[in-house]
Amino acid sequence: MSWGSELWDQFDNLEKHTQSGIEFVERYTKFVKERSEIEINYAKQIKNLSKKYQPKKNSKEEEENKYTSCRAFLSTLNELNDYAGQHEVIAENLTSQIITELLRYLTELKAERKSHFHDGRKAQQHIECSWKQLESSKRRFERDCKEADRAQQYFERMDADINVTKADVEKARQQAQMRHQMAADSKSEYSNFLTKFNQEQNEHYYTLIPNIFQKLQEMEERRIERVGVSMKTYAEVDREVLPIVGKCLDGMTKAAESIEPKTDSKQVVESYKSGFEPPGDVEFEDYGPGQSMKRTVSETSLSNSRGEAKERPSGGKSKGKLWPFIKNKNKLMSLLTSPHQPPPAPPASSPPSPSAVPNDPQSPKQNKEPLSNRFNEFMASKPKMTCLRSLRRGGSGPEDFSHLPPEQRRKKLQAKIDDLNKDIQKEMDQKDALTKMKGVYEKNPQMGDPASVDPRLVEMAMNIEKLQSEVQKFEGWLAEVEGRLPSKSDPPRRQSGLYETQNSNSSTVANNCAQDRESPDGSYTEEQSSETQVKVAIANTPEFDDEFDDGDEETLPTIGTCKAIYQFEGHNEGTISVTEGELLYVIEEDKGDGWTRVRRNEEEEGYVPTSYVEVLLETNAKGAMTYI
Repeated sequence: MSWGSELWDQFDNLEKHTQSGIEFVERYTKFVKERSEIEINYAKQIKNLSKKYQPKKNSKEEEENKYTSCRAFLSTLNELNDYAGQHEVIAENLTSQIITELLRYLTELKAERKSHFHDGRKAQQHIECSWKQLESSKRRFERDCKEADRAQQYFERMDADINVTKADVEKARQQAQMRHQMAADSKSEYSNFLTKFNQEQNEHYYTLIPNIFQKLQEMEERRIERVGVSMKTYAEVDREVLPIVGKCLDGMTKAAESIEPKTDSKQVVESYKSGFEPPGDVEFEDYGPGQSMKRTVSETSLSNSRGEAKERPSGGKSKGKLWPFIKNKNKLMSLLTSPHQPPPAPPASSPPSPSAVPNDPQSPKQNKEPLSNRFNEFMASKPKMTCLRSLRRGGSGPEDFSHLPPEQRRKKLQAKIDDLNKDIQKEMDQKDALTKMKGVYEKNPQMGDPASVDPRLVEMAMNIEKLQSEVQKFEGWLAEVEGRLPSKSDPPRRQSGLYETQNSNSSTVANNCAQDRESPDGSYTEEQSSETQVKVAIANTPEFDDEFDDGDEETLPTIGTCKAIYQFEGHNEGTISVTEGELLYVIEEDKGDGWTRVRRNEEEEGYVPTSYVEVLLETNAKGAMTYI
């Protein structure tokens, strides 16, 4: 059905309908645009989620990637990132294939519609103008006819009246003839306008308007067809990414199927196997008359898991002494550690803040003056190596990985040797390439100066020699570890005592992780072998075990009081925080190192800088004196 023939009189309704069609296209374009924005935001959130759970470099999560479950999760995150990328593709295709095209089409559609309705209004105005001309000529013809009738009647009256002169009658006759002529002219004009209007009206309703309405119909059908194509494209955009999305989901499924519990269990063994043998049977120790206690050391046991029972003649206390990995060694470490720098100077006007003191004071010595004075200078002069507890806090371990159990140490050394061999091979390849280049330069001097390559060759030779020396060093450590690893045929031995002799102690402790010491900066360090030997010698003294029984130390008596004149933040082991004006009990005076030991209550005690407090000692203690 044609709009031109069926809707010839619905110009206004067609104008409203075509306008609503344009508004529908605009609304659909807005819908697709909002869908595109949703896809972009969704893809961004998915990528942020994937990035959030990616393992951080040099972190625990990165180390866990050796397990199949962790690797599967990492693969899932990577697939999820690709999955988010497909949603970005959807947004890009919606924008380029639908939104951009529809916006351009809307501009063309509005211009075409405006042109058609402009032609329609112009035709309507023309036919209305012709109608007005026809009406005007019709009214003029009607008026002229009435005037001619009146003039004819007046002439007839004048001609019948005998009292009227002949001149008056002639004048009335001429006037009547003129009026009749005017009426005839108006009639002719009206007839012409009527014929013209009928022709124009016929052309308007059967030619012009149908053509305009037909163009509007075609425009509307193209608009509807374009909307349908856009809707089909909308679905095809999603369908195009389905194969890749399916591959992403298949990748996630494959990653989940790659999880192997047995392999992960085996990896746990590889990661944490120490290489030590379980302890053997406990030997009978005869404490009868004339018998001395026999101490033996198991070189293959890392520590005594159940603790060693040690009978003390005086008190009958039982305490296991497992120095290399015991948990509570605060008293021991405080005894063997003295401040390596003086305590902070008191502030001039205001209490110090934690940032006001660049380096907090070292952990002060405990109340074991004779032993502390004996080793104070020795401990301060010895270099320190970070031990296992320091590694857990983010420190770097010793170069020979001596902080690790034998099995783990062997693996680390082997990996280090492999890396060094790769570096050596890389350097050798580069050296060979430069040697060939030098040969080319010697044969063809115009290509380059052979002497320019010599400095680089010398540098590479030195690098190779240095790397080879490193390999020899690590191979020596590896041979040492492999020689100490127990074979399965060796019978297990029980670690019935911590040390057998001072010489054996030195070798045993040197091969294992050195004893933890808490340094002033809060990290745990280990001493070199010579310091370890001195500590071992101390351990052989009978009073040593008595002094360092955890929880058995007697409470020191109060020798005075003190008042804090400055605020002090005690961050390190052995120190205590005080506030300005706080009253405390003094339990040990300054030994010349700038520290005073105080007590707040029965459970809180520690060291504070002597210059931060005003000390009042009791007269019956060591003499009345005041530090300000």
